Amino acid sequence: MRFFLGAMAICLTTTFASNAQDRQTSAPSTMRFEVASVRPDDGPFKPPSFALSADNSFRDPQGRFHADFSPEVYIQFAYKLWLTDEERKDMLANVPEWVAHQRFDIEATAPVTATKDDYRAMMKTLLAERFGLKLHFEDKDKPVLAMVLVKDGTPGPKLIPHEKGQPCNEKPLPGSFDCYVYGAHPDKDGMWMAGSRATTMDLIANFVGSVAGNYGEISRRVVDRTGLTGLWDFTVVAPPPARGPDAPVPAFTALEAIRDQLGIRLKSTRAMVSLPMIDHITKPEEN
Repeated sequence: MRFFLGAMAICLTTTFASNAQDRQTSAPSTMRFEVASVRPDDGPFKPPSFALSADNSFRDPQGRFHADFSPEVYIQFAYKLWLTDEERKDMLANVPEWVAHQRFDIEATAPVTATKDDYRAMMKTLLAERFGLKLHFEDKDKPVLAMVLVKDGTPGPKLIPHEKGQPCNEKPLPGSFDCYVYGAHPDKDGMWMAGSRATTMDLIANFVGSVAGNYGEISRRVVDRTGLTGLWDFTVVAPPPARGPDAPVPAFTALEAIRDQLGIRLKSTRAMVSLPMIDHITKPEEN
């Protein structure tokens, strides 16, 4: 029941970074964990201290960091990546399979004042020092899908400016979501609802790309060309994607739901995109 795969706060990861500067910074950070242990883990998965997602969702662990993922996930977290399947495959094309499949249990301590971006920076340092990670970004002219409004200047009924919605310091109303966090849950009649509050159009573009990709409707990067600025609240309801040859055909597609509810459609274009390339990575010594 993994509906809006890329939209959920990650224990699921996958259409690109929300901050161009973060994407371009391939050098290791100077910030580091105070103490950190790294051990391969083949046992039951253990949930992380907070979501290692490209959005701003953050449950403050008060300096006690824990996660149990593959190096691929740690790389995407550290460099604030939200990749399409094709981009992910390109990033992993020249590295061993364990980078995507072997989980490593990381336990670390950090300053109690550390922010999510601080943890990203400390993870960059850990990846460089313990995994020998070296990567760079290449700018390439690629075919993409531009996210535009169906009606110029007018978003759909389920996409509203954040200042017209519920303040972030209030408990979310039923059928709503937390600020800064992308989530999804079952809705009526077998449908699923996903959404976020106080989010940006760049992150909504990532969301649209991940959702439509999960439905098998697209495989390209989605970029924002709506002209909308500021923070936005949205919800979208759709049937789960069909799985298997005998699965019932959904009443409507993810892109149809996004068009009708958010007032957003996609059109083909080209754009320069910054793609991560791993130059070197090794298994760390257990400690």
